[in-house]
Amino acid sequence: MKNFLILIWATFLCSNVFSQNLKHDPKLQKIIEEQTKGFGGVIGVYVENIKTGKFAAVNADTIFPTASMIKIPIMIGLFSKILDGTVTYDQPLTFKDSLKYDNGIVGSFKDSTKIPISELIFLMESVSDNTASLWLQGIVKGQRINEIMDSLGMVHTRMNTRTPGRSGNWKIYGWGQTSPREMASLMKKLRNGEIYSPDASLRMYRTLGNQYWDGEGLSQIPENVKTAYKSGAVDRSRSEVMYVHAPHGEYVYCLITKNQNDTSWTKDNEGYKAARSVSAALWKYFEPKSKWKLPKNYDKWL
Repeated sequence: MKNFLILIWATFLCSNVFSQNLKHDPKLQKIIEEQTKGFGGVIGVYVENIKTGKFAAVNADTIFPTASMIKIPIMIGLFSKILDGTVTYDQPLTFKDSLKYDNGIVGSFKDSTKIPISELIFLMESVSDNTASLWLQGIVKGQRINEIMDSLGMVHTRMNTRTPGRSGNWKIYGWGQTSPREMASLMKKLRNGEIYSPDASLRMYRTLGNQYWDGEGLSQIPENVKTAYKSGAVDRSRSEVMYVHAPHGEYVYCLITKNQNDTSWTKDNEGYKAARSVSAALWKYFEPKSKWKLPKNYDKWL
């Protein structure tokens, strides 16, 4: 009952993501159209200036694969279990070999290793550990995650893997699906303290501020600027969502690709290059007086 009331409260607090009084920014629109023109596949971008309410969009309501960005909805779903008392944030869990998905950090644990849920959440979001993510998804269940996304006004954002009735979507989109506008909206809601409660939102948001994978869009933001971020990648899709605490006004954006012609796994993959170029163009647009630039030879660290 408590869990149900939490969702009702969240739905009341969070107005529909598309009902806000936003204004289109033609100049920004031109920039992202130029940055995405000629892409070898389908690319979608949604960007919003939080201070002014101005936005621009390219394929922003098209459904794309989430890849590892689905780990944000998994975290949100898990917090519903924490808030209703099913589990606790610091509760230790015991790893079993049957939970192993790949050879990441958690997948390399010895059988019977104990680890608190809080550390699994960190590994899921910060190093994108797949075994940790699927372990936590199993606690929440895909159906529950989808119900929560629906309660938050998300009509495209859904868990597909290990979720009854989603096999058709899984064949098309894989682990999860979303749109650039919706994933950016989730990040904005966390920033605004609108998911469950301000304290729960802040805890989730802080976790997204610690990232190992920082070679794409994050690499184009000055290192002293606070960000919250999550990326994803599969063979024919690259994606990232980022909230930037820019000096002259915060902004949020999401970029996702699908059906890429370039399936390489090098830093020069077309999707990765698009992520870096769009992020750089947005920073320059929102902070035109910034003199910051990447140090010479930094490319070797991407």
